[in-house]
Amino acid sequence: MKRLIKNGTLVDAQGEYRQDLLIDNGVIRARAAHIQPDDETEVIEADGCYVMPGGIDVHTHFNIDVGMARSCDDFFSGTRAAACGGTTTIIDHMGFGPAGCNLHHQLARYHDYAADQAVIDYGFHGVIQHVDDDILHEMAAMVQEEGISSFKLYLTYRYKLGDSDVLRALARLKEVGALATVHPENDAAIAVRREALLAAGHHEPWYHPQSRPLACEAEAISRMINLAALAGNAPLYIVHLSNGLGLEYLKLARRQGQPVWVETCPQYLLLDDSCYHLENGVDYLLSPPLRGRCEQDKLWVGLAAGDIDTVATDHCNFSHAQRMTLSGGDFSRCPNGLPGVENRMLLLFAHGVLGGRITPSRFVVLTSANPARLFGLWPRKGNLQPGADADLVVMDPRGETLISHQQLHDNGDYSPYEGMRCQGRIRLTLSRGEIVARDGEFLGRRGHGRFLARAPFAPELNSLLYPAPH
Repeated sequence: MKRLIKNGTLVDAQGEYRQDLLIDNGVIRARAAHIQPDDETEVIEADGCYVMPGGIDVHTHFNIDVGMARSCDDFFSGTRAAACGGTTTIIDHMGFGPAGCNLHHQLARYHDYAADQAVIDYGFHGVIQHVDDDILHEMAAMVQEEGISSFKLYLTYRYKLGDSDVLRALARLKEVGALATVHPENDAAIAVRREALLAAGHHEPWYHPQSRPLACEAEAISRMINLAALAGNAPLYIVHLSNGLGLEYLKLARRQGQPVWVETCPQYLLLDDSCYHLENGVDYLLSPPLRGRCEQDKLWVGLAAGDIDTVATDHCNFSHAQRMTLSGGDFSRCPNGLPGVENRMLLLFAHGVLGGRITPSRFVVLTSANPARLFGLWPRKGNLQPGADADLVVMDPRGETLISHQQLHDNGDYSPYEGMRCQGRIRLTLSRGEIVARDGEFLGRRGHGRFLARAPFAPELNSLLYPAPH
């Protein structure tokens, strides 16, 4: 079916254009100042709206088993929520498998989770929970045969990696054309602080950020930067940055020519550690924790300046009921993570673009173009040029949206952004030319989403995203 989006302002990573956009058979076919529809074309009126590439959320955790609990969003409910929030592609971080399992084990499991369930297109990041010669050898097949061109390393949690294993993994990932994504926190320091707090009888949620202060995150970021340098300048991507000190380390590495990139999330831009003092403080437990408001300011400056490359969500949804049943209010026994895949695009549009902090083009860079380039989806995704998939979101700067979980589409029972008023609204989401959401109503179908085998990581991305100064 052909669809023509008329009279909107197209926005891509390069600029804004008063153009119509023609879709045919799920692909963008043309864009021009005026396109005349034929009798077989459905016209979508977008006057006064921005027409942008659909969002790409490169950090979700659907159907993840964290040992004590399984998240309440599977690949249907999670991608349904994403679609209603203007996101048309997700790349999910696979959870840990059994001790000693190979890399393909979790990939097979996650293909089963997502097949015939996802309503938008999806991919997976590999997960490295131990390192030996067999794992290092297997990485090449994951990249070349399976389309998994990024892998997650953890410096904390059950399958944390030591420095020697990190160094071996980084060198091999560079060799096979994969990007290392890292959860950076100093596990030893966290363990000492948590044990001291619990021994003193401090179990309430507001002690969670005290157990994982920003120095634990920043130290691990600086260590990963140095290990990546020792691994031959292996490409490095830091997930869910929450603080300014870590950002300073990343900026220094970039000035020295290292290929490093960094992601932050809406919760670190808009929520702060005062949330832990709320009656439902357990609902805000995630790692790294929410920080003070001064850290928010540093992250917003980094977004505008180009020092932060992507905004993702780290969507990992445990209901309030799950949290209270498992923890009884004890921060050390509560599963960590926040929902947010449905709110990312609107929150950044309202507080970033309409708040005057970033331009519409910078919004596209952060939410779709950079994610597509970094994770092997460009130019098929994150792009409004003819030949790209017709993954689109129509953003209306007029009006106001009140965030209420009652109106959301995940499987949880709360939103961390409950009651937040956002200027603007999401009018329409299209996935490969099909309308999957309109004005907050889900119109898609289970199984529409396709698995995306991603291209190997491209070394030229460093100069593409960060050209040498003139």
